[in-house]
Amino acid sequence: MRAHSTLLPFLASSVLASLALARVPTDPWLSEFGGTPDLSFSGITTFAHLPHSRCLDRPDTPFDVAILGVPFDTAVSYRPGARFGPNGLRSGSRRQRPERGYSSVLGINPYMTGLNILDCGDVPVNPFDTPTAIKQINAAYRSMLNHPVASEEKMKELNMQKGLDGEYHPRIISLGGDHTIVLPILDAVHDTYGPVSVIHFDAHIDTWNPNRYYGSVSVQAGVNHGTFFWHAYEQGFIKHNASIHAGIRTKFSGPVDLTDDVTAGFDLVHTMDIDEHGVEWIAEKIKARVGDGPVVISLDVDVMDPAYVPATGTPESGGWTTRELRWILYNLMGLNIVACDVVELSPAYDTNAEISAIAAADIVYDFLAMLAIGVKGQDPASASASASGGHTADEL
Repeated sequence: MRAHSTLLPFLASSVLASLALARVPTDPWLSEFGGTPDLSFSGITTFAHLPHSRCLDRPDTPFDVAILGVPFDTAVSYRPGARFGPNGLRSGSRRQRPERGYSSVLGINPYMTGLNILDCGDVPVNPFDTPTAIKQINAAYRSMLNHPVASEEKMKELNMQKGLDGEYHPRIISLGGDHTIVLPILDAVHDTYGPVSVIHFDAHIDTWNPNRYYGSVSVQAGVNHGTFFWHAYEQGFIKHNASIHAGIRTKFSGPVDLTDDVTAGFDLVHTMDIDEHGVEWIAEKIKARVGDGPVVISLDVDVMDPAYVPATGTPESGGWTTRELRWILYNLMGLNIVACDVVELSPAYDTNAEISAIAAADIVYDFLAMLAIGVKGQDPASASASASGGHTADEL
C-alpha cells in the first residue's frame, strides 16, 4: 500500500505534464504560413532574390555565375553617384525571381538551367584613394575568378571557355560603379584568358588618349572613365582589331579622337545605324568583329536614350530604346562570353518609378540568359589556344 501511494504523485505529475504539452500552441506563423516565399517588395534586397554570400571573405565558396557590386565613382567627368549603382540595380531587380524567370522570347529561365548563380555582395571600395580602389577592384576580381565552379559538367555542357590554365573559372557579372572599373577587371580577365575582345555598349568611345583628354593634369587624373580602354589597349589586355563599340553618339574634339580609337583596336556602330540598317545588321557586324575568341561585354546604361534611362552620369540624347538594345543582345546569343558588366547607373537621377534601375536590371537578366544558353558553334578550346596573341606594352 505504501509503494502504491508513492507512485501516485509521480503519476499525477506525468498526467499534468501531458496535459500541459497538449495545451502548448503550435507556432502561429509556421502552422499557417510557413514556407511562404518573399514577395517582390519584401525580404533582403539581393539581385532577383538570389541567395547571398560575402564571397570575398569565403574563397572556397563555389558558384558558376556571380553578381558582384563595384560601388566606385571617383573617376567620373560629370555627374557623380554611380557608387550607388549596385544598390539601385538590386532594387530594380526586385520583380525578378528564380522561380518566375522564364522568357517566352528566349525559351529559357536562366535561373533554372543548372548554373549556380550567387549574389556575392559588393567590393568595399575605398572612396578616398582612386589608385587603391583600382587595386581593390583588381584583387577582388582575381579572387572571384579563383573560386571553384559549382558544376564543371554544366560548364562543359555549355561549351564554356576554359582559362589558360586549362581549368573552368566562374563568370562574373559586375554591377558598377563608373566605367573605370573595367580597367582592373580587364587586367584580371587577361591573366585568366589572355587578350580578349570587347563589345562596348555606350554613347561614348572611352578610348580617349589621356595625353589629349581634358582634365588629365596628372598620371593619376589620366586614368578615368573616358580613358580606361586606351590604358587597356596599351597594357595589352584587349585583342587587337577585334573589339567594337555600339551606340556611339557623343561629340568629339576632332578626327584625332577617332584615329586614336582605331589605334586602340576598336570599330564602332553609330546609334543612327539602327535606323538605316536595323538590329540584325548591327548584331551581325558585332559578331563578325569579335569572332570566336573570349569576349567581355561592357554596357554603359547611357547607350539607352535618357528618355528611358535618365539615371546616368553623362546623358546623351538620341540613344537606343530599351527594347532595341535588348533585341540586339538577343541576337548576340551564343558568343564566347567570359565576363559582363553594367555600369554608370546613378540612381539619384532616376525617376520615382525607377525606370532606369529596372531597365538596367533587365540587362543583367539578359546577360544571365546569354551565359545560360552557352557558346554555340564555336570551339572555346581552340579559341583559348589563339588568345595569347595581341598587343603588349609595359604597365602604367
